[in-house]
Amino acid sequence: MPYSYAQDSILSIKINGANRALTNNIRAHLGQEPKTEVQRRAYLFNVEDNVQAALKSMGYYHAKITTQTTPNKNKPWQLSIDIEQGKPVTLKWVDIFFSGDMLDDPTFEAWLDSVTLKPGQVLDHGKYTFVKNQLLTLALARGYFDGVFTQSQIKINRDDNSAEINLHFNSGKRYRFGQVSFEGHTLNTDLLNAMIPFDDGAYYATTPLSNLNRNLLDSGYFGQIKVLPQIEHIQNEQVPIKVMLTPKPSHSIEVGLGADIGNTSDSSIEPRVKLTWRTPQINRFGHFQDTTAEWSPDRPKLLTTYTIPLAHPLDDQFKIKVGLLRDKYGATQVFDPNDNSFSNTGQLESTKYQLAFTRQTRTKNNWLIGYSLEAIKELYTQSDIDYDPEFYLLSYGLSRTQRGDNSLDPKSGFRQTYSIEYADPKLGSSIQLTRFQAKLKWIDTFFDKHRFVSRLDLGADLVSKDDFDLVPPSLRYFAGGDQSIRGYSYQELGPYIDYINNDGQQARQVVGGRYLAVASAEYQYYVTPTWRVATFIDAGNAFDKDQFEPIVSVGGGLHWISPIGPIKLDVGVGLNDTETVARSWRIHLTMGADL
Repeated sequence: MPYSYAQDSILSIKINGANRALTNNIRAHLGQEPKTEVQRRAYLFNVEDNVQAALKSMGYYHAKITTQTTPNKNKPWQLSIDIEQGKPVTLKWVDIFFSGDMLDDPTFEAWLDSVTLKPGQVLDHGKYTFVKNQLLTLALARGYFDGVFTQSQIKINRDDNSAEINLHFNSGKRYRFGQVSFEGHTLNTDLLNAMIPFDDGAYYATTPLSNLNRNLLDSGYFGQIKVLPQIEHIQNEQVPIKVMLTPKPSHSIEVGLGADIGNTSDSSIEPRVKLTWRTPQINRFGHFQDTTAEWSPDRPKLLTTYTIPLAHPLDDQFKIKVGLLRDKYGATQVFDPNDNSFSNTGQLESTKYQLAFTRQTRTKNNWLIGYSLEAIKELYTQSDIDYDPEFYLLSYGLSRTQRGDNSLDPKSGFRQTYSIEYADPKLGSSIQLTRFQAKLKWIDTFFDKHRFVSRLDLGADLVSKDDFDLVPPSLRYFAGGDQSIRGYSYQELGPYIDYINNDGQQARQVVGGRYLAVASAEYQYYVTPTWRVATFIDAGNAFDKDQFEPIVSVGGGLHWISPIGPIKLDVGVGLNDTETVARSWRIHLTMGADL
């Protein structure tokens, strides 16, 4: 297939008889286009040699080349290159031989299985060079700094149009890790040493060094990290590691924004502003704190978490949490006899005071385990009756997040969270309560552009029916919102009760349920690498044994994968009318990673 291209006003080139891959290789070997007459003469002088080199590099040693140059006075000169490819040279034998300490390293056996050079293939010098460089790079990454090729050659037999590849590599000895030293920090050295994922004297490899860099980054103490193997200072077959650290600023502030817009019981627009103040290092023992203030017209929250590293700064922590949270749930309605219908007059409101002590550890399998004691006092008014129960909750939680990559928009992943909480009057709580929760989220991407996200939330409160009114709203289950059933307002769905209010009116109030079951499935399509469209279906509800109304919503959205994480604009439409909520729609604007 002929291929032609012009070089501005100096030279026009036409290549005939070569396939696309070969044509691209010829163009690469011809080099930069001539811009002047002097460059053109040099270009034409070397055409045949460069084309011959391009053909041989891809196994065509018997190709015939014909070039013809047609000068033009006032037009670009015409260069025609005609190729008869001929029969390519094929690989008859591929001999890759190892010697040295690498013979005991299974990594090279795995690498050998992945090598693409096989007998019967057309000889490609580029592939040969790639394999050779790949082997050398792997050897250096595994600590074989004295490794050399004792033989690296391609033998070509022109008579039978075949080639033999011989790659013999002697790795020599494998070096080990030496002492790790840290510079540029004010932390206790034991704290830093706990984050080293390898022992002194372990075999050298770049993967543990990457893990060390990741541990230091995840600790949150440092803004810049450089992990530098000191190859030039090897002693006793050990490589010292120098780590240069730059601490983060002593304070940082982050701002997050969100909003819900719709026609549900909460109506109109509900903006949300989240302000997070962090002190990444308070003292040399690595203590740090996070204070989050979240504002919305009806749901302000303030939560401070003070963290103390124990045996390991990442995998073993003690946390103290202090919080004041105001929230609204469900809907409160009054019956209007003129319209013969209920109208919204407000919501179930609560003010929660919280103090929690938590021990959190991480296992080798990346399970996060938490043990906690949490004191809660919550004030709320239900059915025009004031409540202020106290709870001392003992809890145990398990969670694990697996990501296909470390980006803010992972192509795949799975997050699972399980928890059990228990309160008892013998321990100071108002009533006996046992809570179970499970949350699952799965992400996968097929054919690069087709992304699927699904989630499942389950919950159960085991409590006497007579004591349910003393379970504070924050410990009951509600549905609705951008992380639950879209198309409905945050926490507006759930079981309700009928009562006569203090004004003698017939009233109804959504008070939440003892159980929760919500599922979601979402399909996302990447229009570009940074923009995608989505469609979803959410279903489920909070419920009691004798009052279950399954709710379904559908919708779609537009997502921008910004440098700080996905920003999502979703529109949800409810498909159900309930006794307390008419069929609704809602716009959800959210920001943050899926996992």
